[in-house]
This record gives sequence, structure tokens and C-alpha cells, in this order.
Amino acid sequence: MPLRLEIKRKLAQRSERVKSVDLHPTEPWILASLYTGTLCIWNYQTQVMAKSFEVTELPVRSAKFIARKQWVVAGADDMYIRVYNYNTMDKVKVFEAHSDYIRVGLALRYLRDTRTM
Repeated sequence: MPLRLEIKRKLAQRSERVKSVDLHPTEPWILASLYTGTLCIWNYQTQVMAKSFEVTELPVRSAKFIARKQWVVAGADDMYIRVYNYNTMDKVKVFEAHSDYIRVGLALRYLRDTRTM
């Protein structure tokens, strides 16, 4: 049986190269990490950019919402992982976390145990 997907809403916007996307579990938001080092949060209902902030001058390869903490976690080519509060856009934590480029996703083992922050 083939998989059938029904597209209910479409968001089309011009941007720099997108390296990763994530959907917020409760808000109508799409998180996009860009090659330019920027994170963008788009509201797919209103089709406008809700928030945008510069993370680094290098590409942000992976970003993820952590909704229960109101965080965005981003891993970039500068070998650092950064944690931001997505409501205030304050930086919560920065740490050197990897010695090579991120290729697939963030270190989920670390993200599961956020009690350390």
C-alpha cells in the first residue's frame, strides 16, 4: 500500500541555503538553520518570519526545538553547540562539543539529559 500524504499548508520563502529544519510540537513554527550562520523561526500559519538571530559566521548544520525547556539547540561548523531560549533569544549555554563537522544531527544523548543545564 503506497503512502499517501495530503499537503494542507504550504510555505514558500526565499532564503540562504537551508541546512536543517525542525517543527515545533505545539506552536505553528518551523526552525531553519542556514548556511550563513543564522537561525530563523517561521510561522507557517501567518507565513512570516517570527524570529531570526545570528549564531555564528559559519554554517549552522543542525538545529532542534526542545519545547519543554523553550530552547533551540544549534550545532555549527565552528565546533560549538549553542543553546538559546527561543522566547527571549538569550544564550543559555555554549560549549565545544565536537571535533569535526556535524553531518547528521546533534548529540541527542546529551539533549535527552538536559538536567545538567
